[in-house]
Amino acid sequence: MRIALHTRVRADRIEEYEAAHREVPAELTDAVRAAGVSSWTIWRSGSELFHLLECEDYGRLLAELEDLPVNIVWQARMAELLDVVHDYSAAGAAAGLPVVWEL
Repeated sequence: MRIALHTRVRADRIEEYEAAHREVPAELTDAVRAAGVSSWTIWRSGSELFHLLECEDYGRLLAELEDLPVNIVWQARMAELLDVVHDYSAAGAAAGLPVVWEL
């Protein structure tokens, strides 16, 4: 399945956000892949962030990462940089952007 998400980086923290993503811990990327993600891309327009991920089951992904220590540390780091954060709780499974059009 494909999931599109929207988050927002704080305008004064863009450089830190991008630097952090050049150093995502291997333990976290391994866990994301193990949870069924085949790809995850983030685009930035100003402070708006748009994510597209392809995964087997988005709800399962969230459940597997929610209590994972490396993800908890990563999410705490991201919370310092973001105005709109990614929701890793069960409620976050409904956070995907609705599809308006496809070709």
